[in-house]
Amino acid sequence: MSVGVVGGGQLARMMIPAAVELGIELRVLAEAEGMSASLAATAVGDYRDAEAVLAFAKGVDVVTFDHEHVPQEVLRALVDAGHRVHPGPDALRFAQDKRHMRERMAELGAPQPDWAPVDSRADLEGFLADHGGVGVVKTATGGYDGKGVRVVRAADEADDWLEGAAAGGPRLLVEELVPFSRELAQLVARRPSGETVVWPLVQTVQRDSICAEVLAPARHAARIQPVVDDIARGIAQGLGVTGVLAVELFETSDGRVLVNELAMRPHNSGHWTIDGSITSQFEQHLRAVLDLPLGSTALLAPASVMINVIGGPASGSMTDRYRAALHAHPDVKVHSYAKSARPGRKVGHVTAIGDDLDEVAYRARAAAAHFDA
Repeated sequence: MSVGVVGGGQLARMMIPAAVELGIELRVLAEAEGMSASLAATAVGDYRDAEAVLAFAKGVDVVTFDHEHVPQEVLRALVDAGHRVHPGPDALRFAQDKRHMRERMAELGAPQPDWAPVDSRADLEGFLADHGGVGVVKTATGGYDGKGVRVVRAADEADDWLEGAAAGGPRLLVEELVPFSRELAQLVARRPSGETVVWPLVQTVQRDSICAEVLAPARHAARIQPVVDDIARGIAQGLGVTGVLAVELFETSDGRVLVNELAMRPHNSGHWTIDGSITSQFEQHLRAVLDLPLGSTALLAPASVMINVIGGPASGSMTDRYRAALHAHPDVKVHSYAKSARPGRKVGHVTAIGDDLDEVAYRARAAAAHFDA
């Protein structure tokens, strides 16, 4: 069995150990030499170039992705050429375009914030007037880690984006500013035959619009876990997702849960599963795209905490800090993405597991601090 991954980032990198354990040949189409997944990179090419992607796909049984940015025309070319593509273009378009996603969530009856497409200043003015004078304007495509998101209190604060959209740039939408108490994420995996499994609901902690911590399971999750399970399974089924799907959610101050965004691939909120679950999200993704029976998502310990290493050391690399970090924290797992340090860049993560969430979080944060600037 062989799986081709388009994209050479850390998600492709973290599929490598799972592929080795299962005896799956993993091939990666990297965007450039020396990327995070270079250990499995068998080709270098532009994921926007249909010819390059089609040539790569000839040597594998199924094609999957490290990110959602492969253009629809390239995805369609793969399908038209007879290649197995998971998730397929009909599903991926809902992770690629937030306007499509919001429309489809409404059709599926998934709870979500009030929203509206924005094609003119008048559209935005009308929405702000109906929502207390404030809204969250988003670019429909291309945004991540807080990019392409802007809180506005006057329509002219989005004029530059409107001008860009009129000139052929990303389309816009606006959403209500949700009074949320915390952010949550529900991972679900689905195989083509329809089997689905979910992991425990997790809480994500954002800093500067970047995920900094993941607490698994989320505190006091028992009340809403069945509701969130149904939402995630319904979305995976309704969109025809194959592989891992992350449903990012808001829990509101009055106890509701609302769908924020979707990611159709292994996700930062699931990195804890490498060390904290019987089946990691990376192994599960490979099983799913190959239509193999899915693995157990049971916890290996009552609590897991994952801390992202963001930016990295001010000098040197993560490995330069290993001696002190590993000596002080032999019970914490360190994962490096083989990336150079840069402000705001995720260069690795650490995970601790144990019986008490507060104690586990303390150990994980202390270990991660060794890799700060």
